[in-house]
Amino acid sequence: MTHVATNMPDYESAYNNDRLDVPEFFNFGLDVVDKWAEDRTKLALISVDSTGENVQHHSFWDLKILSNKYANALRDRGVKKGDRVFIMLPRIPEWYVVMLGLIKLGALPMPGTTLLTSKDIEYRINTAEAVMAITDGENADKIDEAAGGCPTLQHLVVVGAGIRGWVSFEEEMAEASSVLDDPEPTRSDDPLLIYFTSGTVGYPKMVLHTQASYGIGHIISAKYWHDLTATDLMWTLSDTGWAKAAYGKLFGQWTLGAAVMQHDARGRFDAPLTLRLLEKHGVTSFCAPPTAYRMLVLEDLRKYRLDNLRHCTGAGEPLNPEVMKQWQDGTGLVIYDGYGQTETVLMVGNFRCNEVRPGSMGKPAPGFTIRVVDEQGNEMPAGEEGQIAVKVKPERPVGLFKEYWKDAEEMERSFLGDWYLTGDKAYIDEDGYFWFVGRADDVIISAGYRIGPFEVESALIEHPAVAESAVVASPDDVRGEIVKAFVILAPDYVASDELMISLQDHVRTTTAPYKYPRAVEFVTELPKTVSGKIRRVELRQRELDKANRDS
Repeated sequence: MTHVATNMPDYESAYNNDRLDVPEFFNFGLDVVDKWAEDRTKLALISVDSTGENVQHHSFWDLKILSNKYANALRDRGVKKGDRVFIMLPRIPEWYVVMLGLIKLGALPMPGTTLLTSKDIEYRINTAEAVMAITDGENADKIDEAAGGCPTLQHLVVVGAGIRGWVSFEEEMAEASSVLDDPEPTRSDDPLLIYFTSGTVGYPKMVLHTQASYGIGHIISAKYWHDLTATDLMWTLSDTGWAKAAYGKLFGQWTLGAAVMQHDARGRFDAPLTLRLLEKHGVTSFCAPPTAYRMLVLEDLRKYRLDNLRHCTGAGEPLNPEVMKQWQDGTGLVIYDGYGQTETVLMVGNFRCNEVRPGSMGKPAPGFTIRVVDEQGNEMPAGEEGQIAVKVKPERPVGLFKEYWKDAEEMERSFLGDWYLTGDKAYIDEDGYFWFVGRADDVIISAGYRIGPFEVESALIEHPAVAESAVVASPDDVRGEIVKAFVILAPDYVASDELMISLQDHVRTTTAPYKYPRAVEFVTELPKTVSGKIRRVELRQRELDKANRDS
């Protein structure tokens, strides 16, 4: 189904001709937020508390003044351009003020989710040699526990609480000037921020982005994929510590002048409240991870008046076709799946001007040359699996990270000839659509067959008893590996041998028979990363450990 597109009426024209302008000097806080602030009434941010009842509105002008004050507070504390600052705040307005204040100075925010442990925090602060940590009262104990092992950490700042030995954010703001004099210019290739991203092995890597790669590059995400204009209200379900916050809550959205909404959700995802907030605030563009959509479609979607909602996107992992169908049946809206990484902006997506093929990642975004390559970097023909690769020569695309900071070995592993290797496997069909297979180490090889876990998960989710599933390889003496499914049941279903057989038969008839799960384990939860992605690597290791014990 093709829908009218605001920003990309013709894919081929946009892909072949549209390029981002990168000036010599650029600062997202000064050149985007402060520019929109010239209209003192223009809405930038709607913040909703955890109950969904209390709401704050901030204009771009408000954020200009507040971020100026915080930049001055940072200066007074001795924070300077290039310093790293660890931020662990929930979805509250102060997160934006802190981020913008740091960006205006040229200091580097290091966002982290509030789910991090003190061990995680200590690793991040020490690896980046951060000089400051900012959090709220609920999470200060974790930083206190880590601080003793962090020799570079000089300043502890707390939001919304008074804690002995900590600097009060509110007190600093009250004393700071709202005029930011002579900020040091930042070049487009100057560092902007650092995200930590987990790999399949080792500790998280530091992903270093520049002012251009994120501050400008995310125009691609917001303009073409989210299809935003200056009159839209965007709501992206994302913790502030995830890279998805950069995709959907900050850079591209505000560059285009759209307002963003955030809900200070804590604890278990509340699908009915999410739908009520979409309705109440008139959200026009909505982005959620597949896990959230899977829970939303269990509700009676037709009882909510989502008249203002015109565009929906999904990201984080591939979205199951059955969930897309249920959402469309209940809301009348297509979900436009997209693909990117912590290291990039939106690289491949389903765009409104193109036909959506359920289950497909879509087509490459303007500004990116994306191919599927083999282990030697040779391009694979249509229909053949390989690794998704981004061409970086002769011109590096705007939106690609600068480097894995302080990790030359990982940089060497991730670049091959003209390509950046994403570590994700896919194939391209005859019409140029990309189809996700899995992480390079997720593919199951059973009796010589190569099986992508996503295909089995997509089949399982179509069964009414399945709320969520994860599929991995389990060692087998005969077949080498078998397909094993870990299944969370939908409400009102009870685990049984009969239900297991029903699930297996369903997969047999929905997809190729050799792909059905020969083992099914019913569970109440699945291991996930702090950004909500299923950790198949952990499930695989469990199966390997179990096989070793039994042998």
